[in-house]
Amino acid sequence: MTSPSFSLVAAAAAAGITTCAVGAEFGQAFEDKEDCPDFVKSFKGQTRYNLDTFQGRFKNLFYAYNPLLMLKTSEYCLQGAKEIQELKERHRNGEDIMKGITKEENLRLWKLKQEVDSAIHPDTGEIVPEPFRMSGYVPFNGPICVFQVTSSSTLPIVFWNWANQSQNALVNYFNRNAASAMSDKTLMKSYTGAVFGAMTVAMGLATFVKRTFSPKKAARLLQFVTFPACVVASSMNCYIVRAPEMDVGVPVLDGQGNDILPGKLSKVAATKGVYETTASRAFLQIPVYFVPPLLTSMVPPLKAIITRTPSLSVPITTYLLLVSFGVGLPGACAVFPKISSVEFEELEEEFKEEVERRGGPKIVFGGEGDKAWFDRGL
Repeated sequence: MTSPSFSLVAAAAAAGITTCAVGAEFGQAFEDKEDCPDFVKSFKGQTRYNLDTFQGRFKNLFYAYNPLLMLKTSEYCLQGAKEIQELKERHRNGEDIMKGITKEENLRLWKLKQEVDSAIHPDTGEIVPEPFRMSGYVPFNGPICVFQVTSSSTLPIVFWNWANQSQNALVNYFNRNAASAMSDKTLMKSYTGAVFGAMTVAMGLATFVKRTFSPKKAARLLQFVTFPACVVASSMNCYIVRAPEMDVGVPVLDGQGNDILPGKLSKVAATKGVYETTASRAFLQIPVYFVPPLLTSMVPPLKAIITRTPSLSVPITTYLLLVSFGVGLPGACAVFPKISSVEFEELEEEFKEEVERRGGPKIVFGGEGDKAWFDRGL
């Protein structure tokens, strides 16, 4: 079999990333033809899309994870954040900021918020480095996944698991709920635990396969080792990075998006948020590792091309993997709402007492009076 050139694989990777970006741009351009809510509603946590449905959450994240958002400079995003903050202050002081604003200006503000949110952490107000932004996940982590999927010997499998989990640890860190403090020691613990878990699973399965099957069959089976290794490692990585939230807690919000008890944190809400985010990381591995081989083996034109020209197998897989990654990432994250909820009866007593003091759940939480809200991060 002729090995594909590096330039061909790189071109396929670039094409995959470009497809994701173009898809997001065209999709949002279509959405822009529809009326969007008044921008003032964003001050209460509302988005342009209905976050009560999976479809709405998927669209919101698919556009927010557009790789082209990385092209916005830090200076531009910081200036945009300042503009939005000034509008918030004017609104808080009773000014009708929507008076006289055209549909075009309203749309510009929503897009500005999207650009700002893609680069600035909502809790710390700090710029997130490009490789660790959600909009940078496909361009930076996608190529690593390509090497993982196409590796068929022990050392490459182990190395690319290490590279993947190193990047994942930092993505989880920079996109956590920063209301809970995290030390460098905790970050190192996450990094070490995730990498150790991935390498243990990868090396263990690789060794078992090599000892059990013939060299030819083992080479084929080793391609499937990366999936369970990545599920275990990605989930472990996310859980360890976010675990401090369960010990410290996160703010619980009322129906207006404000802290119920400023300065007080809920461990119950934090625990649910960590479990949901950990599950979403496991879900992400499914489209990455199953969709490309499914398409190349079942779609006749792709199957014919690969059979006729085997050297195109890796470039085609690379392209399909990155597109699957670009669609699967917002899909996995959209399984659970970012602004999640917890049953009122499950909250700590101090929160229950404050809610009752303020008139009861129906008053404090609005329409869904049996649920409190919290931001689980990404």
